[in-house]
Amino acid sequence: MSQEIAIDHLRSWIGKQDRESDTITPELLKRYQATLSGFTELNTELPSQLPLGIHWCLAQPAIAAEGLGVDGHPCKGGFMPPVPLPRRMWAASKIRFLQAPTIGVAIERTSTIADVVLKHSAASGPLVFVHVDHHYSQYNKTVIEDHQTIVYRQLSTYQEAAAQQIPTATRTLMITPDNILLFRYSGITFNSHRIHYDQHYTTAEEGYPGLVVQGPMMASLLMNLAQAHRPRDPLQSFEFRGLAPTFADQTLRLAITEHSAGADSALDIRNKQGALIMSASAKFGDNNE
Repeated sequence: MSQEIAIDHLRSWIGKQDRESDTITPELLKRYQATLSGFTELNTELPSQLPLGIHWCLAQPAIAAEGLGVDGHPCKGGFMPPVPLPRRMWAASKIRFLQAPTIGVAIERTSTIADVVLKHSAASGPLVFVHVDHHYSQYNKTVIEDHQTIVYRQLSTYQEAAAQQIPTATRTLMITPDNILLFRYSGITFNSHRIHYDQHYTTAEEGYPGLVVQGPMMASLLMNLAQAHRPRDPLQSFEFRGLAPTFADQTLRLAITEHSAGADSALDIRNKQGALIMSASAKFGDNNE
């Protein structure tokens, strides 16, 4: 099937841009904090610092219903290239926090298709990776950079990730995401992907055993836990990679591992069987306040 993917045509999307603007309002901040409350810890020691990951609530494309695909995502061929593979996953992000955004001031998101790459996996068949660079700016100055990797692949039978021995960690937090959390997070991020709220579609059409927990939400829980663990050192950068799906009502362990005082933190999320769901790393800077 990889021969049927016109990669040169898809690569013609490289350089395509999309711009939207939005504002962090006090109401959005309150709703974001309420959504994460009870599932992570939020840092309150640095007054100017907003809860991390709130930028994923901003400037989301407002696509009318007729512009959505059967999976609830915007139809491909607009900003995103028309990859002829049905399943989409936000595979990874590399984020730099340059400055805390200001509440009530317009934030412009500029998104650019940075690369489109075709690979082939013996297990999964053809894979198309779309790399998207997002820059969030205020007063014409970038405050957050987010370099995302989206992967498209064929439909396949779900296979549970292999169990592993759960390693020791510096700090852990046990949570059980439920369908209320998934619904609220999809709402504040304007994410209509049906695998996060439509049980019948998720199980009958995409073959998952239950509603899929959002990758960026798990990343947000991790980065806020990391910041709360080192409340006086602002988070400078955060990278995550999704390794396996997890589902509503499954218990997860969020973990921080530090090998020496003041060093960068390694983070991960595992299920009760120890299967690795997400790996991440956090780099901190000095507090200048």
